[in-house]
Amino acid sequence: MPFGECTITLQDMAYQLGLPVDGRYVSDCLTDFHIYIQGGRPAWVWFQELLGVLPPANQVQKFAMNCTWFQETFGECPTGTDEETVRRFARAYIMMLLGTQLFTDKSGNRIHIRWLPYVARLEEMGGYSWGSAALAWLYRCMSRVANRYVVKLADPLQLLQSWIFWRFPRFRPAGYDEFSWPLASRWSSHNPSGSEKGPRVQMWRLRIDMLQARDFIWMLYSSPDVLQVDHPEVLEPRHTTLWRCVTALIYFAVVEWHQIDRTRDPYMTSWTGGVSMEREFGGSHFLDEITAIIQQEETARRGGQSSETHAPLDVDLNDPPSVPVPDYFALGGTPPFAYATGSHSFARPSRALVRGESFPSGSSSQPLDV
Repeated sequence: MPFGECTITLQDMAYQLGLPVDGRYVSDCLTDFHIYIQGGRPAWVWFQELLGVLPPANQVQKFAMNCTWFQETFGECPTGTDEETVRRFARAYIMMLLGTQLFTDKSGNRIHIRWLPYVARLEEMGGYSWGSAALAWLYRCMSRVANRYVVKLADPLQLLQSWIFWRFPRFRPAGYDEFSWPLASRWSSHNPSGSEKGPRVQMWRLRIDMLQARDFIWMLYSSPDVLQVDHPEVLEPRHTTLWRCVTALIYFAVVEWHQIDRTRDPYMTSWTGGVSMEREFGGSHFLDEITAIIQQEETARRGGQSSETHAPLDVDLNDPPSVPVPDYFALGGTPPFAYATGSHSFARPSRALVRGESFPSGSSSQPLDV
């Protein structure tokens, strides 16, 4: 922005969508993942066991099924049904939520069965960091759409829209004054008109160019109206400490950085959206040290590798590459760079990130309000 940098953060994920931002990372095998499901059983056999039905062949493309068929089949759970049927419909609902809301692709009409290992154990669904995974996917999609040749944006658009409406008062529609939890539900009935698209795009581009610091709400979550609808769990230290982490966000093969240290209020003398490089890390040379360490580790890692071809990191999640990934991405496997703190796991690409995960005892655990 003309007045400084701002972005969607883990704090926004917690407030806007009510998603957990701590827990296990969302990442399993992408290529040939069906080999690792339940000892090598065919993936569609497991699909039928978990959901009680098998999609017709004309409704399947590789490992994705037609969204229309899926919704017609599991659109409404019959009344008076048994517990197992309820669990099947719950699994289907979660797969629909993940595939069409949080991690949508450009097709907009397919649901991948990569979610089977997660919905198979419904009691463990809350143990994953869905907030960080959704944010990683949002970052990646927004990076791709910056290419002039990309014409479609695939990501959790309801999050992006809600964040804009909350942070930029001049952009929000009139008549949506009721506050509820999560905060994104405030705009649930908003359905913008598709008419006169061209003039509206030009108008909003002009408004963006004319933005000033006063047009952006930096301390959003300290508002009394927001505090009245907050969920108490959001303010628990195990969540709030992660809002200040400069760390990796993981969603399968997508790895993006949570660069909270780059967001700031230009009218504040200290960093309100993240951490101060001088105060927390001892100076701007910290990033240089990280770069040097990562380069050393990369050189050592390549020196011990064979010449075989490995799958690229940036893959199309709906069209897995034919080259298999390393075994530690298999279902149930733990990458060597993962470590546990208490009952919560965090991904650590290199040992340099340890310095970014611990903060002085005087650091505030209150909302960042970036």
